Amino acid sequence: MSDSVTDRVTDSVNDDDAVLTRTEGRAGHLTLNRPCALNALTHPMVTRIAGALSAWERDPAVQAVVIDGAGERGLCAGGDIRMIHRDVTSGGGAASRAFWRDEYTLNAGIARYPKPYVALMDGIVMGGGVGVSAHGSVRIVTERSRVAMPETTIGFVPDVGGTYLLSRAPGELGTHLALTGASVGAADALRCGLADHVVPSELLPALTRDLAADPVPDVLPRYAAEAPAGTLDDQREWIDHCYAADTVEEIVDRLMAVGEPAAKETAETLLAKSPTALKVTLAAVRRARALDSLEHVMEQEYRVSCAALSRPDFVEGVRAQVIDKDRSPRWTPAALAEVTDAEVAGFFAPPADGELRLADAP
Repeated sequence: MSDSVTDRVTDSVNDDDAVLTRTEGRAGHLTLNRPCALNALTHPMVTRIAGALSAWERDPAVQAVVIDGAGERGLCAGGDIRMIHRDVTSGGGAASRAFWRDEYTLNAGIARYPKPYVALMDGIVMGGGVGVSAHGSVRIVTERSRVAMPETTIGFVPDVGGTYLLSRAPGELGTHLALTGASVGAADALRCGLADHVVPSELLPALTRDLAADPVPDVLPRYAAEAPAGTLDDQREWIDHCYAADTVEEIVDRLMAVGEPAAKETAETLLAKSPTALKVTLAAVRRARALDSLEHVMEQEYRVSCAALSRPDFVEGVRAQVIDKDRSPRWTPAALAEVTDAEVAGFFAPPADGELRLADAP
């Protein structure tokens, strides 16, 4: 999960203070408040966000919701990976599965929230941070934004609706981001459908103040700016060609052969990641394209996430990146050719403790 995954450490903020809620004028505000852990999400934080959204949905005085993150580094680096690692290694993963059930339900609820949901995606926004922001109706990035789904780095697969968003990015850009875990800035986040507007970070306090008094459509034009230059459009030709291949092995071969230095570097990046996670991620993104709703995609993601808990690469990836920080994971199996189609298909089987049902939710 990028270099930020190493910063997800336990802090002293208690559960009640880990998400600060307040109302100012016509706006309800959610602030993720674990800055020492880069605002990494815990189960109590998810519960608190969901409770506030439910209350504000019924409150006619609250006309919009704004979410941001405490501290200077970003909105949210994702789920608390140390917490999940401890649960898997000592408790079998039951608490993690319960966390994901509520987290994915929250993500789906944000997508269909009936009032404007304004996500201030400043700084680092990764993994679960994408889940609480990029499904909102008003997604604001800044010149400081770094948006990513970096799960393959730790032997995991993009979740929180990430495969839905990335499967609908132009061409094969989403496949590229899903497999590499690369982070993107403001322009590329807009290009890939992960954000809607760019606002300079120094103007976010003023924008937030104005939202207390005026409707969101009236406020945004006062602050929206042109996005700085991105990088993906210049790489689009080789990305679309290489990632259109049917298998990860062929993607890597095309990247090596296409003659672009950036493509060769990308191939080397992929070869350092979990072979199993890469193959399952490619299958998940391709399957997500064929599903008709965010809810159906997230039901699929829940199957995949639960399956990952019982495979060795997730625990090993977190050990290498977060616990021991040796950056030398020992993947099992170690090579792409050793990951069978049957093993990949097993990630999409129904979980032993039951499916997540979002499509039928009221």
